[in-house]
Amino acid sequence: MLFGKKKRRINNVLIVEDEPLVAFDTEHFLGDEGFQIVATVDSVADAIALIEQGAEIDLVLVDVRLADGSGTDVARAAHGHGISALFVTGDCPTDARDVAAGCLAKPYSQRDLLAAIDAIDAVKGGHRPKKLPDNFSLFRSAA
Repeated sequence: MLFGKKKRRINNVLIVEDEPLVAFDTEHFLGDEGFQIVATVDSVADAIALIEQGAEIDLVLVDVRLADGSGTDVARAAHGHGISALFVTGDCPTDARDVAAGCLAKPYSQRDLLAAIDAIDAVKGGHRPKKLPDNFSLFRSAA
């Protein structure tokens, strides 16, 4: 397939974001890009419940500061179930690099979000990611 789209390993995305406009924009943008949105939730409790119930999730996009706790708890739960997590936050946590694949600093463009997801997808497939956005950190745990 010379000019066709490559097969993604990341298809099913859980969005954990408590800013309604950011959540709405992210959900629609990723849906338009061909991702399946498992759910968009605004709390740690709801995200962990979906993960624990065994929802088919390939990647969790999670803000760190949520009304009912820390997104690092969501990333920890995802990691425990073999699911990659990408922090999308204004304040990337330094103490949670072992439970997430990376961190994309807010504010970010849609292009940067897609590039960050593609980088994690590449690493999951055993490849080196292409150029990374300046506001994105890829963690060793992504491998």
